[in-house]
Amino acid sequence: MYKKINEKNIKEWWDSASEYYQKEISGDKMVDVNYGPFASSEKKLKLLGNINGKKILELGCGGGQASISLAKRGGLCTGIDISSNQIKAANKNAEKEKVNVNFLQIPFSTIHKLKPEKFDIVLSIMSLQYCINLKKLIKDVKDLMVDNGIFVFSIEHPFYLLIDPNDLKIKESYYNSGLVTKMEKWPDGSTHYFNYYNRKVSDIINLITNSGLKLEKIIEPLEKEDKIWGIGYRRALVNRIAPTIIFKYKK
Repeated sequence: MYKKINEKNIKEWWDSASEYYQKEISGDKMVDVNYGPFASSEKKLKLLGNINGKKILELGCGGGQASISLAKRGGLCTGIDISSNQIKAANKNAEKEKVNVNFLQIPFSTIHKLKPEKFDIVLSIMSLQYCINLKKLIKDVKDLMVDNGIFVFSIEHPFYLLIDPNDLKIKESYYNSGLVTKMEKWPDGSTHYFNYYNRKVSDIINLITNSGLKLEKIIEPLEKEDKIWGIGYRRALVNRIAPTIIFKYKK
């Protein structure tokens, strides 16, 4: 169990979790961007616009499902992830789907090295809660965006994380934002601990707005079912608080 978070233990966690995670979302047919548990997809939300010929950077790409779906629609995609096992899965998926995506194994802290590359769209799905230095990442994201470029990201809803899924009672204070340790039991019976950051919505909005990016939308979608991400989410809680929140910013 980690007592602090750093890039080394983030990589260790995702390297160990990669196989299980890829099996969990194996229902993703890689034909649309799925923004998170019980969230609407890009086909419905239309946050990215016409992506044909657009240069797209995906942060925390995992097995590359989102980047691959965008490449099928003409996007020129680069996906980065800290986990070597996730990148291996991404390359395997891209080969299977017969698309070209530039997958790179690098942490969030070094995306500035992608310069002088510029991107029309920066996308992140359920990964920024693992970012240690969000302020630096947002600065680097802005520097990598073209003028009028867009930044769309989803995270687990901070409100959802406060509720005990068993008795539906509040278990944490919303104001106790910061590093959280979570325990997961995997199908093989083993127990695993991982860390992530739970940040207040206002802190996220203020940090990004102060960088100079302009907030365009906040979306708290809730779909009736989820055949891809829905495993492990109790419906009684999902019906009360959407597990996913999505932000769209423009440069």
